[in-house]
Amino acid sequence: MSESRSQEPVSDADLAAVSAQLGRPARGVEAVAHRCPCGNPDVVTTAPRLADGTPFPTTFYATCPRLTGAISTCESTGLMREMSDRLAADEALADAYAAAHEDYLRRRAELGDVPEIAGVSAGGMPRRVKCLHVLAAHALAVGPGVNPLGDEVLAVLDPWWRAGPCVEPPEAEQV
Repeated sequence: MSESRSQEPVSDADLAAVSAQLGRPARGVEAVAHRCPCGNPDVVTTAPRLADGTPFPTTFYATCPRLTGAISTCESTGLMREMSDRLAADEALADAYAAAHEDYLRRRAELGDVPEIAGVSAGGMPRRVKCLHVLAAHALAVGPGVNPLGDEVLAVLDPWWRAGPCVEPPEAEQV
């Protein structure tokens, strides 16, 4: 397994960018898990329980609309079904994916214990693939070699950042 990437504290500018990306106020953001080459957050680490008490199992949340759009295109090609079929037939892949599930659970537990979602990671882990967005977000957040299917998703995406920032960074406050 590769070494984990470090999480960055979330700034007010990051929260503003994420809110603009999502088209709604950002909720439960604990850290910036990955930055797009344009400089904006594209994956955030989210609290396992939102401020209103709602359990939230999606620890690594993709926020960039260009990234999520590219991943949605992959989902529409049948990639999830193909990956699930491979999981059933390839023991080494299944073992690596189960290890990714455990990694996800461990990282969420570092943020807090939420009994309602105990043992539940995201994206269908550890036995199937039901959401490529969370697998790619996990791979971006922790780096290559941890989530094999998330790594595969990232490998097939066109560079979503190529056209520049998906949202303009908020203007610096005037003093």
